[in-house]
Amino acid sequence: MNMKNNDKYSSTIEYTTSFHDTDAMGVVWHGNYLKFFEKAREALFKKFNYGYKQMIESGYLWPIVDARVKYIAPTIAEQALQITATLKEYEHRIKINYTIIDSLTGKKTTSGYTIQVAVSATTQEMSFVTPSIFLKHFGL
Repeated sequence: MNMKNNDKYSSTIEYTTSFHDTDAMGVVWHGNYLKFFEKAREALFKKFNYGYKQMIESGYLWPIVDARVKYIAPTIAEQALQITATLKEYEHRIKINYTIIDSLTGKKTTSGYTIQVAVSATTQEMSFVTPSIFLKHFGL
């Protein structure tokens, strides 16, 4: 099911890029944006008390099966960013949208999404419905 715009299902983190985030051209290396998404997604899940530890304890793993990153403007070392993760879909799969903006200018630099599916930790079988434990944690 698609979620309507609802800040309840969003989490924003602050992150200042480091020199080690950049490539030889002095801009943040493209692969690091997935790490930035991960930090915001982790904050979103923790907001609902369903972090990685709770996921494993619930008997489900949530591998990413699809991801997209749209690079709108480059970011550089020591740039302050706001990274927002928003739950957009939760039936049959989880889709989380991401937006990264420059904290000083408010300019969007990056957007994207990840899609995750529930997999039984014991059988390794994919669930074709969202487990009730996820719905319970997120109040859905």
